[in-house]
Amino acid sequence: MMLKQNKNKIIIALIFILILIIAFYGSKIPIVNKIPIFTKKHEHTYKPVLDEQGDVKYWTCTMHPSLKLKEPGKCPICSMDLVPVKRRGSEKKSTMAKKVEKSDMNQSEGMQGMSGMQGMHGMSGMGSGSKSMGSDSESTFIVSTQRQQMIGVKTQTVSIKFMTKKIRTVGMVELDETKIEYIHTKFSGWIDKVFVDYTFQHVKKGDPLFSIYSPDIVSTQEEYLLALKSKNILGESEFPEIAQGAKSLAESTKRRLKLWDISEDQIRELEITGKVKKSLIIHSPITGYVTFKNAFENMYVEPNTRIYTIADYTTAWVNADIYESDISLVKKGQEAIITVESLPNEIFSGKVTFIWPHLMTKTRTTKARLEFPNPDLKLLPGMYADVELMIPLGEMLTVPKSAVLRTGKQDIVFVDKGEGNMEMRRVELGYEAGDSYEVRRGLKEGEKVVTRANFLIDSESKIQAVVATWGEASDDSGKATSETESHKETQAIKLPQSGQADEPGNSKQSE
Repeated sequence: MMLKQNKNKIIIALIFILILIIAFYGSKIPIVNKIPIFTKKHEHTYKPVLDEQGDVKYWTCTMHPSLKLKEPGKCPICSMDLVPVKRRGSEKKSTMAKKVEKSDMNQSEGMQGMSGMQGMHGMSGMGSGSKSMGSDSESTFIVSTQRQQMIGVKTQTVSIKFMTKKIRTVGMVELDETKIEYIHTKFSGWIDKVFVDYTFQHVKKGDPLFSIYSPDIVSTQEEYLLALKSKNILGESEFPEIAQGAKSLAESTKRRLKLWDISEDQIRELEITGKVKKSLIIHSPITGYVTFKNAFENMYVEPNTRIYTIADYTTAWVNADIYESDISLVKKGQEAIITVESLPNEIFSGKVTFIWPHLMTKTRTTKARLEFPNPDLKLLPGMYADVELMIPLGEMLTVPKSAVLRTGKQDIVFVDKGEGNMEMRRVELGYEAGDSYEVRRGLKEGEKVVTRANFLIDSESKIQAVVATWGEASDDSGKATSETESHKETQAIKLPQSGQADEPGNSKQSE
């Protein structure tokens, strides 16, 4: 029994000695050193990046930007294809970027106790990239030409061209207020006969409207005839005062008839015939349509009675709504076109003749009066019209609308610098016209901007900008990186001693 117990103790002692030998000298034994735990260059350690001349600086994973390898392949963490990070030439970092990198490096050194988790280290790198992207410096990144073809990238050249802004709005057709006549009499009387007896009847200039009897007109006619007789009799008197008095009386009576809107032809007819007319005919002063009628036989009228309203329809006004943001662009004399629903295939051309000097607070709009010839009466008052104003802006540096990413606070474009090099740049935009924006700052004539697949390029830039910024920080803090690698290697060796190396799940978690 004692012999059996001694045998068990010897076996346990040998096993313990064997474990110690493997733990300390396993990397030197040919068979044992193939196990990833006992090699210093297993797949999850950071490989040093040599600062050799070449286009590719190192290879990394877009999901784990902290990983940096010398050769292409697959990510040992997520098995995604590695992407190249190329050299950025002689670009100098801004002072702000250096401060951010230095602070991130200090944080990395302070968190070495947790740096065994590679994903956590990758998150630290991404934080550095975010700060760098938020700075005012220009951001350059790389999207290979092959990848550009895969995502359908298209570019267009920034150029100077003549811009014409088109303002679309609505309006309503109205009558030309300068061609509306109100018909009144300047004396009292009774209407004898009505010649225009219904609303919207067409009349021509000089057509009779109605006849009116007025005692004042009859008496004035009689006075004028007597004044003419006195002038003829006393005009040749040897007394100049008497001749001049007869002449003045005739002239004053004739003037009174003219002030009552008695025409020159009617006065001449009275002089020739010498007969007083009981009823006086009132004629239309313009050609147009009767829009209001208040004339009936035997109706008593006074000077304040509106009897007819006649409007000329050969010119139409359109009062168009102009939004507050476009008021400064609209000027008198600018060309405008309208279409109406009743004639969708016909375009009417006119001009801006007046702009209201007042803003309507409820709609935040003002009115622009457009004038259109209307000889065929196709534009009827009350019609709704679709209005287009053509505003010439002149020659300007322009960029296509599809090239601009509007984030609300800033406008961004991606500039193609050739050979896969992309640059994300902020721009200041001006007027919008058609499919283009005016560029006030941020671009130069001849530069190429991405007009298609902008959002995919945007996602590429965010990933690669983080990677590139992390890479620069790593170059400046090589000492910190090497210390981190040594720390990881030490942790990898200590893992078997804690009893977790036998479980694959624990191994992955530690990595």
